[in-house]
Amino acid sequence: MGDKANAHPGAAGRATAADHPASVRNVVLVGHSGSGKTTLVEALALTAGAVNRAGRVEDGGTVSDYDEIEHRQQRSVQLSLVPVDWDGYKINILDTPGYADFVGELRAGLRAADAALFVVSASDGVDGSTRMVWEECAAVGMPRAIVITHLESARADFDEMTRTCAEAFGADDPDAVLPLYLPLHGPQGTDGHAPVTGLIGLLSQRLFDYSSGERKESEPGPEQLPLIEEARNRLIEGIIAESEDETLMDRYLGGEELDFKTLVQDLERAVARGIFFPVLAAAPAAEGAKQGLGTVELLELITGGFPTPLEREAPTVTTPDGKARQVKACDPDGPLVAEVVKTASDPYVGRVSMVRVFSGTLRPDETVHVSGHGLADRGHEDHDVDERIGALSAPFGKQQRALTHAIAGDLACVAKLNRAETGDTLSSKDDPLLMEPWEMPDPLLPLAIQAHSKADEDKLSQGLGRLVAEDPTMRLEQNQDTHQVVLWCLGEAHADVALERLRSRYGVQVDVVPHKVSLRETFADRSAGRGRHVKQSGGHGQYAICAIEVEPLPGGSGIEFVDKVVGGAVPRQFIPSVEKGVRAQAARGVAAGYALIDIRITLLDGKAHSVDSSDAAFQTAGALALREAAVDARIHLLEPVAEVTVLVGDEYVGAVMSDLSGRRGRVVGTEQAGGNRTLVRAEVPEIEIGRYGVDLRSLSHGTARFNRTYARHEPMPAQLAEKIREQAQGNP
Repeated sequence: MGDKANAHPGAAGRATAADHPASVRNVVLVGHSGSGKTTLVEALALTAGAVNRAGRVEDGGTVSDYDEIEHRQQRSVQLSLVPVDWDGYKINILDTPGYADFVGELRAGLRAADAALFVVSASDGVDGSTRMVWEECAAVGMPRAIVITHLESARADFDEMTRTCAEAFGADDPDAVLPLYLPLHGPQGTDGHAPVTGLIGLLSQRLFDYSSGERKESEPGPEQLPLIEEARNRLIEGIIAESEDETLMDRYLGGEELDFKTLVQDLERAVARGIFFPVLAAAPAAEGAKQGLGTVELLELITGGFPTPLEREAPTVTTPDGKARQVKACDPDGPLVAEVVKTASDPYVGRVSMVRVFSGTLRPDETVHVSGHGLADRGHEDHDVDERIGALSAPFGKQQRALTHAIAGDLACVAKLNRAETGDTLSSKDDPLLMEPWEMPDPLLPLAIQAHSKADEDKLSQGLGRLVAEDPTMRLEQNQDTHQVVLWCLGEAHADVALERLRSRYGVQVDVVPHKVSLRETFADRSAGRGRHVKQSGGHGQYAICAIEVEPLPGGSGIEFVDKVVGGAVPRQFIPSVEKGVRAQAARGVAAGYALIDIRITLLDGKAHSVDSSDAAFQTAGALALREAAVDARIHLLEPVAEVTVLVGDEYVGAVMSDLSGRRGRVVGTEQAGGNRTLVRAEVPEIEIGRYGVDLRSLSHGTARFNRTYARHEPMPAQLAEKIREQAQGNP
């Protein structure tokens, strides 16, 4: 690990194909926007030798600043992979977006990785959304470490931020969140700020000086050892407390000087088991420097302390028809089981899929079976299809380096998987398998769109299909009631990115229009109507008269049609025609153009003509009768009401409940959910919560989550209903 007494940078470079799972490390970087994740990735790549001081690709290929190898703006909203070699290990570094709107990309990164590195800014601290991700990792036992960035800030205080992290992440055991190093400060500048120039290893009691732009190791001075004694003792006690060797604590308390190698091994085991969470520090390399501060220590932590893919339990695997299958975890010689964790479109090679191999070995140009299930409600069809994959590659910014294979535990990019979507399983065509999908956040912000022009209309369907294939957190809805095309997104930034991708990638320009909620109409009381359709124009005439009665029914009853005609007033063959006519009119509405529901329509009487009566005539008469019945009746406009559950920190419960009340919501209960959080249950009209996800995020500082499910339709307030009727009739 990075605090090894004899640690040295060692040979490094850009990653190639791994030959054994034990030589692979998959680590995901987590942190809020602006915490420095992408800058840290660049610093790690520089230290590992993936780029040189000038930012040039090592083999003399593209000459470009690393910042330009992959546009920062793109990387800030999507999962990206940077594989590097370090000291004989292949490290797949997954950089995740810090924006809450792109939590789907974050979840994909967590799925693909075996350990998480939480990046915390020394000047900004820990936000609520980062705490929530920590809890997600804790729930599945994922190993974690913390790296504090932005140490160059005048407000940076490493000791204070370490305490903050212990409070935020170590609720059960604060002594499980402890630093491995203390920052070494240089001379104080004219502004009174002393820059961090190196690190002091607490276990090795060695200095690691980065002030020259390259890591240099030395003995600490006698004046420095007392400064680290308290922190060192606390770290040793924290390691011993999590050790599997129960004799260590007795030996330590008995005054025995524990062997350095033993402490490091116990530390590595505790980190890999996900019960100890070391805190480190890092800073980007200065211009012309070869290494960024703390990057060697981080790379050694990743290779020495984070688990191998062999130590990760594989997700549940079944056959496509649901039969359980036992697959040995991370066996390169086992049956092929790989998962698409990200799908992207490349203007030159088409669709590119980032794949994590969990079992078997993936090779280029072979035929695999693609299974995708469970996302039909988001515009994704279930599919089982064989596809021939294209080249395998490891990404390096905009470049793709060819790979000869990808073994179990490794990640690779696969070209030409035209049917595979994010979350799909790749397996042998002779032994199709399906992995249990990871949890996808539910998109709750509606974005109603329409094609900007006829040319855009022709391309819209294909563009939307490709868009949702790339992003399973997006749901495509063709609303049959409002006749709108609706993209359901996770937030405003997510929606903006979707529109930009439609325009730039697929050449589709769309206009955003107000989102409509599916309203309904119903009769508030009993009413009667008579439909008379009599026309004679020289030839075959039209003759149909019918009398109906309409009465309201309880919610959820739909439409009932009852025949009470006596004496053959309406011939038997035309009674279905009347029913067809009234149902068609009910679908069109009678007041504001919304479908009628929850009524009973009873056919009481009518008249027919032996020659001029027809199916069409009685359909028209039935529709006219229903419209006449509505003239003298009170018609209620019904709005959909959603059951809403909000999981929120206790400090924001009052504000959330007040906000829900302001949305005409009814709070029906609250309950403690643990972790100083409360689950609020309410019923709220859907017309009031179109942007609730955005508003709730602001209200709770990004710490609350909510879900909604349709409950029922119920009458709107009279004033609001009247306003909608006026709009439907074209009145201002």
